Amino acid sequence: MSLRKFLELGYPTKEIRENYLRALEFRYPEWIPCSVVFSLATWKKYREKLEDVIVRHPLIFGKYEKVSRRDFDEMPVVHRKGEYFTDNWGCVWYNVQDGLEGQVVGHPLADWKRLDNYQPPDPLTKTERGERDWEKIKRNVEERRRKGLLVVGDGERLFDRLYFLRGFKNLMIDIARDDPHLPQLIEMLLNYEIKLIRKWLEIGVDMISFHTDIGTQNGLMISPAKFRKYIKPMFRKIFMTCRNAGVHVYLSSDGRLLDIIDDLIECGVSVHDPQLRANTLDGICKFYKGKICIDLDLDRQAFPFCTPSDIEKMVRETVEKLYLPEGGLMIKAEIFGTDVPLENIVAICQAVEKFCIGKR
Repeated sequence: MSLRKFLELGYPTKEIRENYLRALEFRYPEWIPCSVVFSLATWKKYREKLEDVIVRHPLIFGKYEKVSRRDFDEMPVVHRKGEYFTDNWGCVWYNVQDGLEGQVVGHPLADWKRLDNYQPPDPLTKTERGERDWEKIKRNVEERRRKGLLVVGDGERLFDRLYFLRGFKNLMIDIARDDPHLPQLIEMLLNYEIKLIRKWLEIGVDMISFHTDIGTQNGLMISPAKFRKYIKPMFRKIFMTCRNAGVHVYLSSDGRLLDIIDDLIECGVSVHDPQLRANTLDGICKFYKGKICIDLDLDRQAFPFCTPSDIEKMVRETVEKLYLPEGGLMIKAEIFGTDVPLENIVAICQAVEKFCIGKR
């Protein structure tokens, strides 16, 4: 039996959906929405022990029933060690560790000569790695709506799609040199995204999420000026298509984005997930607090090395610094590596439950 079938923990009550939207919209939520996420590599290492942690924290994870005979070793494509996989964009992935997403090592547009004849996948029939079954999606959306649960559409990748297609080094040089092919590449991605978004809007969702890693540990991958020249216009068209339809925008991007947070707000981003270490607590407080909903990404680089008391201090200080009674704050912990001790995972759940849900 597939492990993935057991990982849809979701929103167990209408109250939680309403509280999420109240936090997002600065409408005085009862508690700070929070989540704890585990990679398949973490599941593979801790197995039933991780299930035991989840069962003990239903306020975070919702209802979770342990089922026998699940396969913790089963991995989806691009999560299997030693395998190559070509996705529907023609990007070639390779993986070096079971349970973690691999890396793109083959780029279909590494040579600009291929651009004119290149055809992206049809978002109405293909996902990045498989088929898109809209009838099944509609049934799932209708079921969640019937239960009063949050409905989120997947807007897929933005800036990272560009360097998957061109290769990271190539794209950085393209942007630095203002390569004349760039507008055509970006327009192609924009058209794909608008087609995908319109389908989600037709179905009816509360929010559409996008992934767009554009930051490094110390700053943007490109200058703010180049961001505003090439990427911001695309972001604005995509995100405002959602916002003008009454749908929120969740933007996930790792790295230090302090230089462009006002631009993201202007483009229509409702929620962003700044990383604590890269952006610093003071930086997030100065540039985000009260302006945009924060889904604070706790310091995953510290999780393997700190003590349970360090973790409690991290969460406590984050809440003390960023909390506003009107909302605008969510907190998440993402545990990807296999080097995070189980006692620290327990401490993360306890601290998040204490300082976030304890606000109700």
